[in-house]
Amino acid sequence: MKIDIITPFPQVVESVVAASILGRAATKGLVEYRLFELFKYADPPHYKIDDDPFGGGPGMIMKPEPLFRAHEATGADDQALTVFPTPDGTLFDQQAAARLSAADHLVFICGHYRGVDQRVRDQLVTHEYSIGDFVVTGGELPALLMIDAAVRLKAGVLNSQESAELDSFSHQLLDGPHYTRPREYRGLTVPEILLSGDHGEIAKWRRAQREASTREKRPDIWESHESRQDN
Repeated sequence: MKIDIITPFPQVVESVVAASILGRAATKGLVEYRLFELFKYADPPHYKIDDDPFGGGPGMIMKPEPLFRAHEATGADDQALTVFPTPDGTLFDQQAAARLSAADHLVFICGHYRGVDQRVRDQLVTHEYSIGDFVVTGGELPALLMIDAAVRLKAGVLNSQESAELDSFSHQLLDGPHYTRPREYRGLTVPEILLSGDHGEIAKWRRAQREASTREKRPDIWESHESRQDN
């Protein structure tokens, strides 16, 4: 998988994609990250990437020329997915992460200021996603969240693919509690069932914990799960 990130501020992205699981995926040759610094595709001598909006109004708008040129430099073809993180996009979820994970080439356009010229969105962008009902200062952090969610689903990235398949939102239910050594810490003990060696009963306990967690924390997901069970 090739992941290209178009951004005015590549330093925001560099350290994240080089670390932990994202970095390991690149080391294994499963993912290639490429950064396209937007200022390099702007016109000299001032290399401006933003300008005043036509029609007036507050804020600055990212110019189309640098974004089109940077996108062309990625070599994205009709099979590539170009993602624009934006508050007015479709809410990003685990299904969207799986969709991105299946692609061979992803391009992320990281917006700033008041927004980007609409022609960029109309002509280049294939998917617009929001990470929630709030606004941040740039598209880099939302893009990194989406990249992380997609990359960890690629086969071979995680040590255990089963772990990803049982994650919250990969399954109809949220994930449940987990414990590791020591058995007792500061008077807090591990549930006895997990020490029993009875894998059938452990599976039942974990299922019950997931159901309880979903009912309490996300009644909307629980209601959807219940309706599926009824059908």
